Amino acid sequence: MHKIILFFLFIFPLTSFSQQSFFFVETKDSLPYLNYGLGKDRLGGAKMTFLDSNVILKVVDSFGTQYKVQLSEQHSAWIEKQNVERTEGEFLPQYISGNWRVEGDSAFDYVAVSLPQRLPYNSRMDIDPAKIVVDIFGVTSNTNWITQMPTTREIKNVWYVQREDDVMEVNIELKHKTQWGYHIYYDSLNRLTIRVNRQPSSLLLRKMIIAVDAGHGGENTGATGVNTGIIEKDYTLLYAEELKKQLLAKKVKVVMTREKDTTLSMFERIRFLQQEQPDLLVSIHFNSASIDTVHGVSTYYRYVGFRPLSQFILKRMMAIGLNDFGNVGSFNFSLSGPTEFPNCLVEVAFLSNPQDEKKIRSVVFRRKVAQQIILGITDFLNSLK
Repeated sequence: MHKIILFFLFIFPLTSFSQQSFFFVETKDSLPYLNYGLGKDRLGGAKMTFLDSNVILKVVDSFGTQYKVQLSEQHSAWIEKQNVERTEGEFLPQYISGNWRVEGDSAFDYVAVSLPQRLPYNSRMDIDPAKIVVDIFGVTSNTNWITQMPTTREIKNVWYVQREDDVMEVNIELKHKTQWGYHIYYDSLNRLTIRVNRQPSSLLLRKMIIAVDAGHGGENTGATGVNTGIIEKDYTLLYAEELKKQLLAKKVKVVMTREKDTTLSMFERIRFLQQEQPDLLVSIHFNSASIDTVHGVSTYYRYVGFRPLSQFILKRMMAIGLNDFGNVGSFNFSLSGPTEFPNCLVEVAFLSNPQDEKKIRSVVFRRKVAQQIILGITDFLNSLK
């Protein structure tokens, strides 16, 4: 990936809205996401959450390509205008929740919260104990019972907290210490549904479905080698192919986001991965810096519940003589954003460093990197047994 460059946002007056001037929009089916604010960097600014389609949002201001939306009395966010469309209708200043149902089928556990409208939400992962927490905005609880069926296998307990007058907090405690992911959506009855992944019944490597992402591709070339001019997109594919080859040799099912020099948007990759439902994802990149003395390997995650995978992989990568450039959390990279599966982005080494670039070009080094990533994944799985 390219070097990190920080851009400072100068605050300009927002488009003028009177105190009583607002309108409503609903999200489109294009992985719309909420931003915390107007801050920008090379990754687009800090994202709050992806939303389902047809979620109703109250627009209270506008700036550039984004609308400011009021989530609750004390919470607001920003959303790209292209991800919503205006809608008409009468909306309540506050909505009332209904009753919940907690159950499982042959593959997943579910928590379904009855609501009168598709309202915005946010989620997070807690650890010690492992817990999924979902905030539903604009909602006051009228939940008087929660029906819990014996068919659940991962959900241990569920409860709610009326954290603010118009923010209801959904708590889902898990049986295992590690988060295996979840998917939030609205069903046909407008019930906010949290589909919870179960820990695989077998933690053997050969029983996993592993997704491998070769970073960049097509028109998105990525970084360039300091001495030879090699291109990141070409080498991420070479390393991803080597990782796939070694995983297949161990009888592991592999899902690749790309297998040729293809231009793929991040949203296309996310949609594909959500459909394939891998057990975990590894995304391969190469780093770059403005000075050629910076070198080493780093791993990245966004959600603290997915951190262990990135830690195990980093430890194994350092064992082949790479400098420790760090384990980076809250990383605002699009493929770190999905909550559906544990994921780790690996910045193998620096194309801007002559010694690292030489390693990257080596076929022997490429094989070692694939071996170490597999060992890191195996360490992660063994730690859960």
